[in-house]
Amino acid sequence: MEQIKIGKSDLKASRLILGCMRMEAKSVEEAKEVIEKAYSVGINHIDHADIYGGGKSEEIFAEALKLTDIKREDLIIQSKCGIRKGFYDFSYDHIMRSVEGILERLQTDYLDILLLHRPDTLMEPEEVAKAFKELHYSGKVRNFGLSNANPGQIKLLQKFVEFPLIIDQLEFGPAHTPMIDSGLNVNMKNIAGVNREDSILEFTRLEEITIQTWSPFQVNLEEGLFIKHSNYAELTQKLETMAEARNVSLEAMVTAWILRHPAKMQMILGSMNPQRIEEIAKGADIELSREEWYEIYRSAGNLLP
Repeated sequence: MEQIKIGKSDLKASRLILGCMRMEAKSVEEAKEVIEKAYSVGINHIDHADIYGGGKSEEIFAEALKLTDIKREDLIIQSKCGIRKGFYDFSYDHIMRSVEGILERLQTDYLDILLLHRPDTLMEPEEVAKAFKELHYSGKVRNFGLSNANPGQIKLLQKFVEFPLIIDQLEFGPAHTPMIDSGLNVNMKNIAGVNREDSILEFTRLEEITIQTWSPFQVNLEEGLFIKHSNYAELTQKLETMAEARNVSLEAMVTAWILRHPAKMQMILGSMNPQRIEEIAKGADIELSREEWYEIYRSAGNLLP
């Protein structure tokens, strides 16, 4: 699997990331099989968050990793913090406490990347900068990024943080394309022309920030998988037809569609099924033409102006 440079860092990571949100439901032995399968297909990047399973996902991952022959230094491990029950918290104290808990649960001395999870409108950027500085110079966190942030939020924090913010995690897939829609409908009075994301796609490319896409197979968190949604029957059929022609799964075609974009995004896959991980990973080797990419985009109900 192709590896790419992540943001303004020295990290070389796989185009696909193993998302461990659902690992809490697996036994240590089952988690071992998931980790080994992901690594065998070329995935060296792991995504966690302190809220996944209330920390249990990180604990199971750590125990499972010890049963494999995979070395810690051969993986890029990231985790996220900032979501608390009923509110968001980017305070200095919470970030520092969160990282200590993450490191303890993951049984590691350092994180390759720490991301702030969902924007906190009460953020004091000076506090975040102080936490990041102490975490970096103590060797506990090597790189930093954000999740679900817009350009203004990134620029505000970057003004105070001395290290480059190298990642922004954003929801994206063929049935969820706000990052694409407004850019294709500039100066139009239609609904697709509404700028919902403040040109985040173009901004991240200009600033060399890597987008990590989450929930690639969903419409959104409320409406669930697009393959079960009546509004996306044409999209599902189009992907199935293309997948059959290539002897791969529909999910592999979604993967190919996301990775085809020249922004060089990474895609987080959250499956805990080793066979499905292998099938999805095949999409990283599929080359879609420009015509095919737009064909999939249009089949989701998007009209080109």
